[in-house]
Amino acid sequence: MDTARAATTLPSIAAEVVQLARRLGADQAEAKASCDEGLAVTVRMGQLESVRRKCDCALTVTAYRDKKKGTATTSDLASKTVEEVVRKALGIARFTEREPHFGLAEPDAMASNVPDLELHFPWNIDLDGATALARRAEDAARALDARITNSEGATTFTSSGYRTYANSHGFAAGYPVSMHSLSCRIVAKERASLERDHWYTVARSPGDLDTPENVGAEAARRAVRRLNGRQISTRVAPVIFPAELAKGLFEHLAASLQGPAQYRRASFLTGAAGTQVLPSFLTVDEDPLILRGLASAPFDGEGVVTRCRQLVANGVLQGYMLSAYAARRLGLTTTGNAGGAHNLVVRATAGSLDDIIAQCRSGFVVGELLGRGVNIVTGDYSRGAAGFLVEGGEIVRPVNEVTIAGRLPEIFRGIVAVGSDADARGGVRCGSLLVEGLTVAGG
Repeated sequence: MDTARAATTLPSIAAEVVQLARRLGADQAEAKASCDEGLAVTVRMGQLESVRRKCDCALTVTAYRDKKKGTATTSDLASKTVEEVVRKALGIARFTEREPHFGLAEPDAMASNVPDLELHFPWNIDLDGATALARRAEDAARALDARITNSEGATTFTSSGYRTYANSHGFAAGYPVSMHSLSCRIVAKERASLERDHWYTVARSPGDLDTPENVGAEAARRAVRRLNGRQISTRVAPVIFPAELAKGLFEHLAASLQGPAQYRRASFLTGAAGTQVLPSFLTVDEDPLILRGLASAPFDGEGVVTRCRQLVANGVLQGYMLSAYAARRLGLTTTGNAGGAHNLVVRATAGSLDDIIAQCRSGFVVGELLGRGVNIVTGDYSRGAAGFLVEGGEIVRPVNEVTIAGRLPEIFRGIVAVGSDADARGGVRCGSLLVEGLTVAGG
């Protein structure tokens, strides 16, 4: 189903599903429907390696009866199948436990209009065109340096779709979305040293993508600069996270503020609203209305209107990220975050990555993070890493096989600077970070 057809079909299907669920005995009901079309083309060593196409539709029905909940899903939108799914959701609800907090978000929380956030830009690119772009990226990478000896491929990706939501409050709305990207992963070799790295560009509009040549060249530069890395001795030192890695720290912050983590008391920030969690010079905004933002949305997964707010003001946590259910569990109000955060923006306090490095007498610049050693329950943080040693405000050599360790509360309070080089390729917009007092464990 193409996007234009989905825009006229999915909202009516979702609304009819809700009405059917009510007729069959649901006290409340909601339906989510989506459709996506996409193409991914990968070129490796100049040759077409893979082509993947997708055309997926999905419908999820949730029915509430007597404070019990049942959910069923299908990818078949035929009328007979849809009715079966509604009946299945109601059947499941009969056998689940009663939960007083189940139910839709409050009627007055629903979005009253759906602004155009410029989230949909179709890309009429065919297989040959996508292949040519991927080949240009890989060719640029392979031509940059004689030490580029191999490639893991370059990929052109495009996706276009539609999202709709309806519930028994009478809410029914949807909006089109698109996502396009170009990536390249390259391998460099010099003597016994073998390193790989990658780079990518992603945007709602194909016109906002970086050029294939820039993507390939950056991937190659990043791989070459890592060659001949050595270990360093264990030390406590300032650590610089470039923008593309710095945002991961704030993703951990967002995860710790999600409703389930809060009501299960499974977060190092349980009950932390109103307390200092970042240095007083830092402010973090949530802005779901950024035009063309990769995490922008006019309403959340429950139809609740999304609004701009300060999540952290002058270092003080202002609140959590809550769905209706989580809010009821906590005795609070939904924040329009059913489905997650919407564009966290960490305000800059310093210049570029180069400026931050120049002000660091001795430290470590992270080039890559490995492993999953982050525990948001305890706040423990331990990640394998590779990167670069800084001395006298300059990078002096590559480093490999180290571990960065600390605790998230201390890491956040140890932030000294946030760069102006914000990375907009995701749901967190954050510049490079300088963090003091981390343990860098080497050989």
